[in-house]
Amino acid sequence: MLTIGELASYAGVTVRAVRHYHAKGLLPEPERDHSGYRRYDAAAVVELIRIRTLAQAGVPLARVQELLRADEEEFGAAIADVDERLRAEIRDRQRHRERIARLAAGDSLALPPEVTEYLDRLRALGVDERIVRAERDGWIPLVAHSPQQVPAWLARKREQLADPRFTDFYLGLSRALNRADDDPRLVDLADELADRLTRIADEQGGDYVDDTDLPPPLVRLMDDLAFRTVPPARRLIELLEERGWRGWTKLERVHAGPRPPTSPPTTPAHAPGDGS
Repeated sequence: MLTIGELASYAGVTVRAVRHYHAKGLLPEPERDHSGYRRYDAAAVVELIRIRTLAQAGVPLARVQELLRADEEEFGAAIADVDERLRAEIRDRQRHRERIARLAAGDSLALPPEVTEYLDRLRALGVDERIVRAERDGWIPLVAHSPQQVPAWLARKREQLADPRFTDFYLGLSRALNRADDDPRLVDLADELADRLTRIADEQGGDYVDDTDLPPPLVRLMDDLAFRTVPPARRLIELLEERGWRGWTKLERVHAGPRPPTSPPTTPAHAPGDGS
């Protein structure tokens, strides 16, 4: 006859586990001997090992007793059900692992692969990383709020990147981030970018450079995210608004009046993306 400690040792569990199985009604408690100790026989060892095996396999304790009492056919069917449940849990955990892995992947944390590819394309073109982050932060609420719009908007963005005028515009924004608010070259840059936007809009026959149909609250949210990510862009946006353009996510022509006076150019005329 075995003490509870010896039983636990033979079965490969702790004494605490044995007492837990007693409390759950899975393992019958033997009568105490004349000294007041419980004594277990070999059958208790076998039963405890079976309980341990089922529990370690992921079978809920609520079902262990049912399986221990089942015949061979019922046991096989029940184990098949448990196995399918475990497979489903494994699939779920794998998805959780993939999500956790994204934590180290930066852009892909909350964005689909095709959007991260677009962001990588901006980097490859030499767009300032701060602007890329602003683009990324704008995509996150768009994907969450209107996932059905992502393919169309992404197609539009790819089309724009194939147009040198748009890539020059992005590079012009990048250059603006390195200009102080009182740098006269920032005024020159605003003139160039406003001219570029006007030519594009005139060619498209509208007052928007981007025809993406987004609700105004979402546009304001994305603009706010962009300005928080790229504070130096605020002064350039103010200068562009003086020249008839406003917004970031959705550039809109607001008036066609004469431009405000500007200081004489300090550098020769150039495209926004020439790196000067």
